[in-house]
Amino acid sequence: MTKQEHYEEVLPQIRSLINGETDEVSVMANVVAVLHQTFDDFFWTGFYLVRDGELRLGPFQGTVACMHIQHGRGVCGTAWAEARTQVVPDVEQFPGHIACSSLSRSEIVVPLFNAGNEVTAVLDIDSKELATFDDTDRIYLEQVCACITDTLYKKS
Repeated sequence: MTKQEHYEEVLPQIRSLINGETDEVSVMANVVAVLHQTFDDFFWTGFYLVRDGELRLGPFQGTVACMHIQHGRGVCGTAWAEARTQVVPDVEQFPGHIACSSLSRSEIVVPLFNAGNEVTAVLDIDSKELATFDDTDRIYLEQVCACITDTLYKKS
């Protein structure tokens, strides 16, 4: 199965799983579980939540992680500051990369937005391999994050 086929299979599952749920942590925990179990090359999968002017560790699967990340710092802080997805083929080449694990080689970070279009969290995924993430990941993970924001923050 191709990467795109995996995403196309998992996206409806995520929509169904979180539909109607209102608890942010529960929704994020289950999304992380689905993604982490579906993709073998995801070494660390988790969320950082915007709290009190910083990113704080949220639901994740993988090894221990940094618990606080400052605005604009590292890949996660940059995704938050720029309000756009960061695809990093080689974390060693990213200025100011925060090495929570020396095993991480590539990374993708996708911001989540509330109804006011403010970043409320970021989805962070690391791989032990270089250049794991590409436009396919960006497109589908942005859709995953849009499902979460639609469920949690944009209810009418």
